[in-house]
Amino acid sequence: MNIPNCPVIAIDGPTASGKGTVAALVAEKLGFHYLDSGAIYRVLAVAVDQAGLNPDVQSDLERIISMAANLPVQFQGTQVLLDSVDVSEIIRTEAAGVMASRLAVVPEVRAGLLQRQRDFRQVPGLVADGRDMGSVVFPDSVLKVFLTASAQVRAERRVKQIEARGQQADFQAIFSDLMARDKRDSERAVAPLKPCDDALVLDCSAMPIEQVLQTIHNWAKERI
Repeated sequence: MNIPNCPVIAIDGPTASGKGTVAALVAEKLGFHYLDSGAIYRVLAVAVDQAGLNPDVQSDLERIISMAANLPVQFQGTQVLLDSVDVSEIIRTEAAGVMASRLAVVPEVRAGLLQRQRDFRQVPGLVADGRDMGSVVFPDSVLKVFLTASAQVRAERRVKQIEARGQQADFQAIFSDLMARDKRDSERAVAPLKPCDDALVLDCSAMPIEQVLQTIHNWAKERI
């Protein structure tokens, strides 16, 4: 796990906490590589949907576990590719997010995707965001941040994201879905969503993104 001169900054947190945007900006500011681990689960979700598989059916689940271990996912700049096909937009749909959350509770799926994520660790360093970056994927991270916000604020942010894409958004439905995802993520048997003992918790409910970015950047500079 330990790669000389290749520090990792892990930013974990619940859905719509803003960790993806913040992690990408921190990576850019530091000149590090960036890993959006949630995108990998969403790519798998799209692959599962395209194959017409149901994770609640045992025979389908076995195929999904095999797919996870051999997922042909690539990242090229802002593009996310599944078997060389651009899926950057479809993986951001609510349906893909819901399926990704369902798949993430399956231990064998998480195990299959583990090495895929670790392969992103390259010099000069990596900023990784997700649910278990600091606890499981990169436990030797030089900085572990748990970025959170109230469900109300996170639902409002998600509504704005959806409407920015020209789509309609139902706040109550999104709020209920976030609560359900939080419960599912925090109660799963493997890598439940919770701060690591050595993580710095940052509640960004009332913080502008510039302040969040600067706070994490300052923490990072103290450790790398």
